[in-house]
Amino acid sequence: MGISGRAHAKINWSLDVLSGRDDGYHELNMLMQNIELCDELTFQRARWLTLTVNGRALPVGGRNLVVRAANALNEYMGKRHGARITLLKRIPIRAGLGGGSADCAAALIALNRLWELKLPLEKLMEIGKALGADVPYCLSGGFARVSGVGERIERVPGAERFPLLILCAGRGLSTAQVFQEFDRMGAGPLGLDLSALSEAILRRDFEAIHALSGNALEAPAIALNPEVGRAMDALRAAGARAVRMTGSGSAVFGAFRTAAEALAALEALPGAIFTWTM
Repeated sequence: MGISGRAHAKINWSLDVLSGRDDGYHELNMLMQNIELCDELTFQRARWLTLTVNGRALPVGGRNLVVRAANALNEYMGKRHGARITLLKRIPIRAGLGGGSADCAAALIALNRLWELKLPLEKLMEIGKALGADVPYCLSGGFARVSGVGERIERVPGAERFPLLILCAGRGLSTAQVFQEFDRMGAGPLGLDLSALSEAILRRDFEAIHALSGNALEAPAIALNPEVGRAMDALRAAGARAVRMTGSGSAVFGAFRTAAEALAALEALPGAIFTWTM
């Protein structure tokens, strides 16, 4: 028996940092949406747990979130199940696109089926929360407001498909370093109205999307990696109607009115990735 699945990346239409917490995390207020860009995973029953990523075997005692998902399920169940897992990685790493969290969520769902654990989604989300802040959203997916440290998810009815171009600036950014720089800069919340923003997205009002969206981590990310700002400028110059950094960077995205506009801009932006919101 084998199971195949896709782990879709996400973008942050908006990200506000409300406050710090005693546990070192930050209270967030975000509007997120899945995109078609994805990793592909396969899971097969096996005696031992193994993971191969883009043809290369990885140690099962490492920090990879797919392995940690498998180990967390085994620990919760008090058993030792095995699986042969292969991962075809397409989502850029250290980019704020949620690739590792998406892989983790896909592993929790697939291994729950493969091992016939019959755990409800609520339990998978509880396990996932301990593995990564974006994992609960990746388990739920869709167009949603996400708050707390990522565990409170409120689905927004409806969703619009936008053609996107994604640019990854430099070698990526460490989420922890970006938040440290945010704290050092001493900036306060942006006070974003996510209800108004979600309505603007649903009616495809690009002027309102530009005015209502924001990412409180853009300034610290640009301070750490100025290429982020240059990538955003390049997308605007290429005709993107709304441009934002996603997550803690270093990827930035531009939303276009039509696929033709996006594909025309793609010619002028080497290394850009064309995809769609879901």
